[in-house]
Amino acid sequence: MKKSLNWGMLDELVSRFPELKYLESSIKTAAEVIIESYEKGGKLLVCGNGGSAADSEHIVGELLKGFMKKRPLNVETINKLKKFDFPWGNILAEKLQGGLPAISLTTHTAFLTAFMNDADPDLVFAQQVLALGKKEDILIALTTSGNSKNILYALYTAKALEMTSICFTGESGGKAKEICDVLLNVPANVTHKVQEYHLPIYHALCGIIEEYFFEE
Repeated sequence: MKKSLNWGMLDELVSRFPELKYLESSIKTAAEVIIESYEKGGKLLVCGNGGSAADSEHIVGELLKGFMKKRPLNVETINKLKKFDFPWGNILAEKLQGGLPAISLTTHTAFLTAFMNDADPDLVFAQQVLALGKKEDILIALTTSGNSKNILYALYTAKALEMTSICFTGESGGKAKEICDVLLNVPANVTHKVQEYHLPIYHALCGIIEEYFFEE
């Protein structure tokens, strides 16, 4: 890493949710591997089912645009955009924000419906990992039980591609804990309570990552 990380948001998370203290080291590891991936030109692939599908899109939304910072563009990018005829270039240079590459595997409706109908519904995420993933990328998978078949297949595919995987689960970790590289198993077992813990954790991760890459 090019510089040290600011763990302020993690400290705040643990102060608000002291029951998550045992995950502090794992959250740090998750932030570090994501940042390392981005520094190598990688991207994030994110997937989940139901409420976790919404969480997948939420994570991607916080990374593609400004989350807690304005994320001004660098001078080189501004100059490239301003080459376009007035006022187009100026509008782009003024209003676009710095982004980090992330893709939610839950949003490709045409692919999802075709593959579920023509092939195997359990492999919809695995197929996208195979098509889009590379060694430098990270797979973030959310499964409250840790046992969702489509998530497990995606994790196995990521492992085959030598990608690093981060898994958000409930307390037991389910089968996912045996496959993923970084396990974030929150202290709850009921689905909605698990998801209530997932959100502040991934918000903290997004904030830590943003702080590292973007300055006011």
